[in-house]
This record gives sequence, structure tokens and C-alpha cells, in this order.
Amino acid sequence: MASRSSVNFLDLASGGLLDIPHTPRGLPRVMTVPGIISDLDGYGNNDEDSDVSSTSSRERKIIVANMLPLHAKRDAESGKWCFSLDEDSLLLHLKDGFSLESEFIYVGSLKVDIDPSEQEEVAQKLLEDFNCVPTFLPHDLQKKFYLGFCKQQLWPLFHYMLPMCPDHGDRFDRLLWQAYVSANKLFADKVMEVINPDDDYVWVHDYHLMVLPTFLRKRFNRIKLGFFLHSPFPSSEIYRTLPVRDEILRGLLNCDLIGFHTFDYARHFLSCCSRMLGLDYESKRGHIGLDYFGRTVYIKILPVGVHMGRLESVLDLPSTSAKVRELQKRFDGKSVILGIDDMDIFKGISLKLLALEHLLQLHTKMQGHIVLVQIVNPARSSGKDVQEARRETYLTAKRINEVYGSPDYEPVILIDRHVPRYEKSAYYAIADCCIVNAVRDGMNLVPYKYIVCRQGTPTLDAAIGRYAESPRTSMLVVSEFIGCSPSLSGAIRVNPWDIEAVAEALHLAVCLSDSEKQLRHEKHYRYVSTHDVAYWARSFAQDLERACRDHYSKRCWGIGWGLGFRVVSLSPSFRRLSSDHIVSAYKRTNRRTIFLDYDGTVVPETSIIKSPSPEVIDILKTLCSDPKNTVFIVSGRGRKTLSDWLAPCEMLGIAAEHGYFIRWSKTSDWETSHPGADLEWIRIVEPVMKSYTEATDGSSIETKESALVWQYQDADPDFGSCQAKEMLDHLENVLANEPAVVKRGQHIVEVKPQGVTKGLVAEKVLLQMVNSGRPPDFVMCVGDDRSDEDMFESILNTLSSHSLPAPPEIFACTVGRKPSKAKYYLDDAVDVVKMLKGLADATNSKPRYLAQNQVSFESAV
Repeated sequence: MASRSSVNFLDLASGGLLDIPHTPRGLPRVMTVPGIISDLDGYGNNDEDSDVSSTSSRERKIIVANMLPLHAKRDAESGKWCFSLDEDSLLLHLKDGFSLESEFIYVGSLKVDIDPSEQEEVAQKLLEDFNCVPTFLPHDLQKKFYLGFCKQQLWPLFHYMLPMCPDHGDRFDRLLWQAYVSANKLFADKVMEVINPDDDYVWVHDYHLMVLPTFLRKRFNRIKLGFFLHSPFPSSEIYRTLPVRDEILRGLLNCDLIGFHTFDYARHFLSCCSRMLGLDYESKRGHIGLDYFGRTVYIKILPVGVHMGRLESVLDLPSTSAKVRELQKRFDGKSVILGIDDMDIFKGISLKLLALEHLLQLHTKMQGHIVLVQIVNPARSSGKDVQEARRETYLTAKRINEVYGSPDYEPVILIDRHVPRYEKSAYYAIADCCIVNAVRDGMNLVPYKYIVCRQGTPTLDAAIGRYAESPRTSMLVVSEFIGCSPSLSGAIRVNPWDIEAVAEALHLAVCLSDSEKQLRHEKHYRYVSTHDVAYWARSFAQDLERACRDHYSKRCWGIGWGLGFRVVSLSPSFRRLSSDHIVSAYKRTNRRTIFLDYDGTVVPETSIIKSPSPEVIDILKTLCSDPKNTVFIVSGRGRKTLSDWLAPCEMLGIAAEHGYFIRWSKTSDWETSHPGADLEWIRIVEPVMKSYTEATDGSSIETKESALVWQYQDADPDFGSCQAKEMLDHLENVLANEPAVVKRGQHIVEVKPQGVTKGLVAEKVLLQMVNSGRPPDFVMCVGDDRSDEDMFESILNTLSSHSLPAPPEIFACTVGRKPSKAKYYLDDAVDVVKMLKGLADATNSKPRYLAQNQVSFESAV
């Protein structure tokens, strides 16, 4: 039965969720294919020719996020909607990383509901005035999408909260998932209405839109697409509990570049891709890349920064200076610790208060001299968890103030209201220490803002009477579970769950010498001021451009249905091997050479029974019986196994153990490619492999006559891969002076004699045919893994280096659509057997005139 999570996107988007008005036709759009505009409205499964040149060549950046960077309110007199830019929005700030000539288009939702009768007018106004394309989600869909799937399921899961019981987290609801997919589809619709796919870059932001890339990639195979996740990405043990885990991973992998704030988040994502999708990743010239069906999906690790100009402009306001003077007077003689957090269960506000309580209890001299100002931002979600966090925060603050406070002193000052930017900046400027104690947070820019405000500006210095040359100090206590922690090397990092350690950290932060505080502040300010939001945006855009550089040098195929859709990107000359084409060439040639790999080629890799099927045996016998054919099975398996399995094929050549042993037919003797080879190194390798096998559950050793193979396909993928890398280094060191090579393959590490490759087998067979005066006019080679690439290369090199009467027809074919030195591909072992059967049928069939002559001869007799 098919998994319900792999159904078609359009099925998921059914149920009336998408019965909404379309964007008005008054909205300008860029035509991307010749013809009528309405032709573009469907979601076709486009092939490589879908991305045709458009009418415009100007490069633009399309920024897609859940919410547009706009404020909206209705005018009381006219009743019309009025819009203004949200100057605090990251989406606007990132423009500073580019030249003034760069054009930005924003796609997202509004924070208010617009009546359908007003949507056309609003859409036209937003596009003309702000370059914004609004996505109007019906109220019910918006609720299920954002408050439902995003906030009740993705947000808690990404912050390591599992719905173990109904009282703590909401269980997975497929209706909410359908709403999430439907909303993503609507966002994709809006992008498609304005995109020029040949020139525009699309940058998608955050976890609300993680399947949107699949819609865009399906419509435009070569779209230039980046994604940045602003929340944590959980470890595989947490993420794998999500029922739609594969669909979301594949959605992200349809991007060209995926950005994360920290290496931990990227590492967790890569681990999920490895464990759940079987994908490997590697560093390519300093950039981490995942090979995904011929496309390289790059990983970007860079925390976002703050907008220096915006922060400094607020510091320069007269209202900020006045507030700073007021707060300095109010807290004169006291050490101020500042916390600014959203009210949710992940920010650790109550843990912070407990740490302060422990500090006051342990260090009695601090009583009356230390104040924690906790500003609580409005909650971004609702529910009993938020209410419980608020209740616990107020009860803890009340208890601390009752026990340690006095009529003129409150240890905890809770500010639970909207706080203007100038007031927050003033608190930042006067605080001796800032603490961010979240138990899990994607980035958190509070420490960065604190550093900038503590640095101040000349205008603020003049307003509060501070010398411009006076030293600046700051202290940070940050949770090790927040995204900005790795970049703040001078901060005191804490485990927020360890109340006593946090209390001691606060004590240390307050009591450090001014010179130490100054050194830490200068170090942080250098980093924050040079790694601002403009630097972040510019760096991401440069990497996205690099990731998309090869888009038009390869051919693209869209394959897969629904959420499993992906694009295969391969060399322009790479194409599927047509049975008619190769059979035609087979019939008109007379000296044919056929090389076949075994596992994964004539027998499926996933098959439990590794011996050849009766059908394969019959096909090989037929091909071998034709005197025009020289057929070889070239495998890494041992010669005894291959001899037993292929015994019925008497004229079949076998190259075992990658060509160390070669036999031209069943009646001929085995030849050794390296007679008298020194295999003493096996005594060195065997104990090393045994030690790794004992330490790696699920691994095993395969002993061959000329080689040893360590297999770990049944081991934990991360641990097995780590052990394989360590073993590779270990063996290369101990075998440095031995005639052996160490190779790492698909879930294996193999040690074999030097100079033994499948390529040498092909070279030996072909040269013998050439030297005997019977050069081949037809060469076919089929294989599925890296070792077979040696054969593809060797065939081309061998035949091109000899002067032949006529160039042979060469069919180098890999199994599976992937980057290869072969010119052709077949999808799987089933396709290979079908193709071989076609050749066998051509061998059995005889021309009509031969059949007639045979009948006449028999009649005469």
C-alpha cells in the first residue's frame, strides 16, 4: 500500500482549500514561454526544454517569506487600506548587501485579512508602490497553515519538543499538513506570476515554506533557488518522528543552496538526508555539497547579522537619550542585568529567574545591588503552554521580590507590554550585562543589539555627557543552545538547565574587572559590526550564484510524482540507451565485445537472492553461443562464487575480484593479472579490520583471495561512515610501503593489490582482439558503480589509441541516472535485463533468406 504521505500535491491541496480568487489580471507578469498567458496557469511536469529564454534579461531577486515587510491599517475616514514599510524587517535590511540598481520583489502574506472584493485593488497598489506581491490566503487556510501546522507541529518539533502526550504538544494532523502544502502552492503561484526564470534569483525564508521549492522546481527545472532556515534544525532522532519527514527534506533539496545559522543545524540536516534518504555529502573546495540526482545542493553556514545603521539611528533619537538619562538615575549604584525575550516555553525566562534567585541566596552582598530587568515581547503563538509559561514567570518574579525586595528595591522588574524601540535601546545602553537563557533558539539577535547599543554613538555620547574616548564595556551570558552562541567567543556560555551554573555566570559577569569587560566588548563589536545583515545577504547571494553556475551546461529531467518530484541534471550528451538503437547496431556488426558488471547490473542491488535468475542465465548462454560475441562478466566477487553461479554459461568469460583473476571460458584456466603478487599485506590489514568490526555493530569482513572488504551497510550510517573514514586513514598509513591500495566505495572499504582494476580487464580483452587481427566493431559495457567507471574510461582510451580500420560503435552505459563517464544510462537492473534480452532475441532470429535456404536444403535431403 502506498504511503499516504507521498500522494500528489494537487490531491493534498484538495478539499476546497484552494477555492479562492486568483490574483487579478491587472498584475503585470513576465511571460516565460511563447503563447497565450493562460497557457502558463497549470502545473506541467516540464522536461528540460521548459526553461526557455524570456523577454527580459534584467537580474532580480525575488524574496519569498510568510509575511511581507509591510504594516497595514485601514484609514478611519476613507475606509481605504494604508500600507507602510516595516523598517525593522530583516527582508528590507538585506537589501543593503547589494547595489542600488538591484531590484527586489517581495512575495508573502499580509498581517491583516483583505476582503476578496478589495484584493485586486490592494494587489495592484502593493506591486506599484512597494514591489510586493501579496498572497491572499483564506482565513480558514491561514489558520490551519500558520497557527496549525507551523506553530503547533513544526515549531515545537524543530525546538526539540515531541508530542509525547496530548497535554504537551499536538499530535500530527494530516488536515493541517494538507493546509500547509496548499498554502505553499499558493505562494508558488504568486512567484510564478512575476518570475523570469532565466535571470531571477529566488530566496525563500524559513520553515513556513519548506515544500514551496518543489512547486517551483517542477515548473522551472533550472530555477535559481535558495532557502534560509531561521530556526534550529533538530537532530535526526527528533526529526525522524515527523510523519512527512521525507517530503520536507525533498522539498529543501529542490533548492540550489540551503542556509543555516550554525554548523550544528546544518549537521543535523545532513544527517537526516543520510539516514532517511541515503544521501552522502562531501566538502567541495571548502563548500559542503550534497549530490542529489546529478545536482549539487550546497549548504551555507552563516549566522544573520543586525542592521547597524538602523540601530545607530535609534540611538541618536532625542527620546533615546532622555530615556538613558532617566534609567541611569533610576538604577544609580546598581548593576543592571537585562533580558529581552518572547513569551514562550523555549526562551527559558523562568529558568533565568530561578538562577537570579539562587544568586541572591548564595551571594547575600548582591541583595539590594543587582536588578534583573526582564522585557517580555508579545507571544507569537497562543495556547496553554504559553499561558503556563506566563503564569510561572509571574509567580517566580513575585516570590523573588517578596523575599529579597524592599519598599525601594525590586530584584526583578517585569515589563510585559509593548516596548518602543527607543526604550529597548536605552535599556541595552545602560545594562551592565545581558543574558539570553533560551533552551532552544534559532539565532536570537538580542546579544548583537546589546553590543551595538553599548558601543553607542557620538550623538548619544554628547546627549548623556559621556566622553567619546571613554572605554566601552559589556558582558554577555548566553545559552549554548542558541544560534548566536558560537559567534560570541567572549561571552560566558551556560547550560540554561543548570541553575547553579547560570547563577555563578551572572555573578562572574557582574564582578569582572572593567579591563576584562572592555576586551570582551571590543572583540564582540569587531565581529558584529563586520558581520552585519548586509554581509550575510551578500555572502548568501554570492554562494547562490556560484551554486547555479552550471544550470545551463547540463540537461534536466523532471521525475517523480507529488512530493517526491526532483530534477535529474546530467551531461548534455548523456541519454537513455534505446533498445532499438543498440539492437540495430548489434545486428549489423560482426565482432562484438560485451562487458557486464554483476551486482546492481544483471542482478538488482536490493535483491536478497544474489545468484542469477534462470532468465539471466538463458540470456547469457544465448549471447555467449554466438561466435561473433565475446562476453565477460566483470565483478568484484570471488572466482568460486561466480564459477558456481554462472556454470551453465560455458563460453562466458569471467573476471573475478575486479580482474585479479580472469578466465576466457569454462574450459580455460584462470589467469592471474599479477602473477606472483606479494599478498603479505593481508596479515597487516586483517587485524585492523577485525578491530573496527568488533567496534562497529552491523559491519562485517568479506575475505577474498586477493583482497579484503570491510562492509558496513547494516551499521548506523553516521557511525559506519565515520569508522570507514578513520579506517581508510589508518590503513593508508600502515600500508604506505606495501603493494596495496585502499579504496572506499558504497558502504565498503576495500584493500586490494596495486594495479588491479576493471579497466585493465577491458584493456586486456580489447588488445587481444586487436592484436589477433579481429578488432571489435561493437563494444558494450554496462555497470552501476565507481569501479565500472574505470572500464568506461579504459575502453575509450584503448580504442582511440590504436589505428583501427573503422571506429567501433561503443555503448558505455551506467545503471541509474547519475554523473558518469558513460554516454548512456538505463534506470535499473530490470532495464538492463530487458536490453540484453533484446540482443539475445536478435541473436536467435535469422534473416528470412537464410531460413528459406535451410528449408530447401532439408527438403532436398
